[in-house]
Formats: sequence, C-alpha cells, structure tokens
Amino acid sequence: MNNYIYILIMAVVTYAIRVLPLTLIKGQIKNRFLQSFLYYVPYVTLAVMTFPAIVNATQSTVSGIAALVIGIVVAWFGFDLFKTAVSCCLIVLILEMFLC
Repeated sequence: MNNYIYILIMAVVTYAIRVLPLTLIKGQIKNRFLQSFLYYVPYVTLAVMTFPAIVNATQSTVSGIAALVIGIVVAWFGFDLFKTAVSCCLIVLILEMFLC
C-alpha cells in the first residue's frame, strides 16, 4: 500500500512542477537575469545528467574521460553529432582494448 502512496505523491509533485508556472505566471518575464537563468536551465540539467554517465559508462574511468575530452575537441572544431559520437566510441574502444 505504501508504494501506491509514494507513486501518488510523485505524480502530484511532478504535475505541480509543470502546471504551477503556467497558472501563476500570466505575462511575459521582463527580468533579464531570470530570462537568462530560465534559458540555460535545460542545458545545465542535460550536462549534469550526461557528464557523469559519460565517465561511468565505460569499464575504466580513464577511457570515459578521454572520450569526453575527444568529444569536446571534435565538437569544438565543428564536426556534426555523428562524427563526434563515432570518434568518442573509437577512443573508448581503443583504450579499452589496451587498458583492460
């Protein structure tokens, strides 16, 4: 029975987080700080969830960190997402073959 209560509480909280801003904020947000904060929230959330997963998804932390660095460098030079992902996967494959 406790599991159903926990699921109900989780559903209410999740729903409230999504509905309350729509009902409480009627006009356009004019504060520049708040606008920039809300603009970057999705990117920060994605980064906080993605970076630890990149490092911990491999057998060794060294290959995960190397893939992260190579991915940043390749993306910095303007390559598309597919080439960046392939380069990261190749780095992990090569390092895992030699490290493990």
